[in-house]
Amino acid sequence: MALTTVMMAACTEKQAVVEENANPLLNYANWTTPHGTYPFNEIYAEHYMPAFDEAFRQGRAEIDAIVRNPEEPTFANTIEALEKSGHTLSVVAGCFYNLSHAETNDSIQAIEVELSPKMSEYSTSIILNDSLFQRVKAVYDKRDQLRLDVDQRKLLEDTYESFADNGANLDEEGKAKYRELTARLSMLTLKFGQNVLKATNAWTKLITDEKQLEGLNDDTKGMLKAKAESKGQKGWLLDLKPTTLRPVLQDCANRALRQEIYMASSTRCIGGEFDNTQNIINIANTRLEIAQLFGKEDYAQKSLHKTCAETEENVMNFLDQLRDAYMPAAKEDVKELQDYAVSLGFEGELQPWDWSFYSKKLQDAKYSISDDILRPYFELESVKQGVFGLAKRLYGLTFVENKDIQVYHPEVSAYDVFDRHGKFLAVYYSDFHPRDGKRGGAWMNDFQPQYKYGRKDHRPHIVNVMNFTRATETKPALLTHDEVETFLHEFGHALHGMLTRCRYSSQSGTSVPRDFVELPSQFNENFLDEKEFLDTFAKHYETGEPMPEELIEKIKAANNYHAAYGCVRQLSFGYLDMAWHRLHEPFVVPEGQTAKEAVLNFSNEAMEQVRVMPNIEGTQMAPSFTHIFSGGYAAGYYSYKWSELLDADAFSVFKKAQAKRGSIFDKKSANSFRTNILERGGTEEPMVLYRRFRGGDPSIDALLERDGIKK
Repeated sequence: MALTTVMMAACTEKQAVVEENANPLLNYANWTTPHGTYPFNEIYAEHYMPAFDEAFRQGRAEIDAIVRNPEEPTFANTIEALEKSGHTLSVVAGCFYNLSHAETNDSIQAIEVELSPKMSEYSTSIILNDSLFQRVKAVYDKRDQLRLDVDQRKLLEDTYESFADNGANLDEEGKAKYRELTARLSMLTLKFGQNVLKATNAWTKLITDEKQLEGLNDDTKGMLKAKAESKGQKGWLLDLKPTTLRPVLQDCANRALRQEIYMASSTRCIGGEFDNTQNIINIANTRLEIAQLFGKEDYAQKSLHKTCAETEENVMNFLDQLRDAYMPAAKEDVKELQDYAVSLGFEGELQPWDWSFYSKKLQDAKYSISDDILRPYFELESVKQGVFGLAKRLYGLTFVENKDIQVYHPEVSAYDVFDRHGKFLAVYYSDFHPRDGKRGGAWMNDFQPQYKYGRKDHRPHIVNVMNFTRATETKPALLTHDEVETFLHEFGHALHGMLTRCRYSSQSGTSVPRDFVELPSQFNENFLDEKEFLDTFAKHYETGEPMPEELIEKIKAANNYHAAYGCVRQLSFGYLDMAWHRLHEPFVVPEGQTAKEAVLNFSNEAMEQVRVMPNIEGTQMAPSFTHIFSGGYAAGYYSYKWSELLDADAFSVFKKAQAKRGSIFDKKSANSFRTNILERGGTEEPMVLYRRFRGGDPSIDALLERDGIKK
């Protein structure tokens, strides 16, 4: 099967012939596409496994050449040679794994299953190659005598530690066990993620009586109607994608329907065909076994030593500090909403499927502001130009659509990005709307990272993937305030990827610790509350009138609305994550319980200390919590709040400059943020970079002040 809609149709008529010299993934040196971008129109699913197999062969040959080099190990012939190895694999994987998230199908998912153990075996065969490690160690042991630049020293240290952290210092029995465990973990996490996607796609509900959708606006109903029509049905088709789930929970007056869709979402992968409860146990126990193989008490201890937080004690202290600061205000948020709902005739205790509905009503009552009021000012094309314009005002970037660049789906757009001097900087792909082949959420990734070989600077190819509201038959795509914020967030990651200027690909862009990687993205969100920024793009899609100043003031006034509740909700995810990864003993299902019951009970207990809403029996987010069970955030979900601390502190620099010089687009502050953080990637320890920008350590005060917790 092909990777684009057009090619998928063509593929049913004629299968591509996969020969090594005809495989476009292996012929990348001869691509004639702009900037060496992927020729997506020529790539079929059947190209992948032959390309991966050849890439593995080449990679092993390159490693063998390093090991067999008769010369004494040096930084150049060992560390840099290792850094440059596996380039073909990077090209093949760069295409495959991006599309497996953004444009998957049954063929791609089948390849994932076949590929997973091969990738695991390839990586462990390198990391557990003792002859290779001895060469790395020989260079590492004389690091103080070498004349290395800062980034080279960091690369050397990171290379050595990556081997040590992945079993290079284990004995042969330990290495064999590590291979077994990593292969097992790879399959478990893959299965977990696939189950979540399948369970999400499996649930739909056709509404044939429009009265059941009372409260939903015409745009949302138009979208639901279009979904039904695309499936050959008449009515309004609900599913569990964010663009449906959010408006139904927030706007639908039909409480029974809100409850039904909430329960469907909150019980995904709990029992049934796509059950993930046993997967959670197996993942947690496998991670614990890996940690203990390395002499660590738990997985968190192994995972955190290369982060800004460094230790699980620091993480728990941080979570507890925020809990103590925010819980009183969060309880007040709940009490306020309960009282308000009662004043409208609600009886009983608010349930989770009531929160968004009454919260929106109270927000409207307090601030006369809602998504329905704001959407007309957030037409997608205008928002896009506003986000691009922010990058121009801060960093001098311009975006020019290049239709000669092939894309992996007709909805994707590709841009040439230039710096303030008109020099090519990056390729940027945007992919905005939900599809069945796309997983939920929003993210940034690279198809090609930035790196330098000799004097040539290979510029990055960056992609932003979102799941935003679509256009309807009568209106263009009008975004919610949250969707605009998400765009800014992911575009902040994209800027981190596009502006990077590093020598080595393993250090470029977002190749930083996970509790630092969210700083550029969350920092970017801050501009959405600034009138000076909104004035550049927030214009009514029909009249062209700019967003009224009083509406902007209401947005700012509502900025802290239920901020405490939002914080403790995030903390609950952090506590859940740490609970599963601070296990010192394998998780055993208690006698008399099923795996499902045990997982739900343990997870609920972990979240209890920050629970401010009733817990609904049979629901739990853990079985669909892809961030920690199939993503890269195991023992790391706290990093969102850690980065939030940093972003609030960083943005306070711009606010002070605004007070002094009159503009939030302060060039001096932006240049410092760019040169000290965005361009530097992982070339130095992250807090060294931050202190260089900030002039000192971050303070929690800016976060507390921004959220209205501290005046």
